Amino acid sequence: MSDQKDQPAGLWTGIEDLWTWVDTNRPLDGREGLLLRILKLSEEVGEVSQAVIGATGQNPRKGVTHTWDDVQAELCDVVITALVALRTLTPDTQEVFTRHLARVVERSLGPSAVVHPQDLPAQRGVGEIR
Repeated sequence: MSDQKDQPAGLWTGIEDLWTWVDTNRPLDGREGLLLRILKLSEEVGEVSQAVIGATGQNPRKGVTHTWDDVQAELCDVVITALVALRTLTPDTQEVFTRHLARVVERSLGPSAVVHPQDLPAQRGVGEIR
């Protein structure tokens, strides 16, 4: 059995930890800092585009420069950056995201597709068996 510190951070714990680190080390406060944090998303999306172009060899001068694993990693960076930006706007990041996701799922797939948080299985602790 491994200690909890050996386990990778959960999604929301990881986002909170990254937000704390970014917020502690921010060069600008206030509205400027907030806007720049949100604009960071554009940079990350650009890196996804660069990786797709590199994975498909669409730049004849450069050829194939990336893999689809690189694309996956860049997409993960977009999600992480978006969640950290959301955390910058609200400490209720998980609740805001979960509610919004439920609305999008219901709008897209219909009301029967929505899984409500109270219907999810309880999270288990480290070393706990279900």
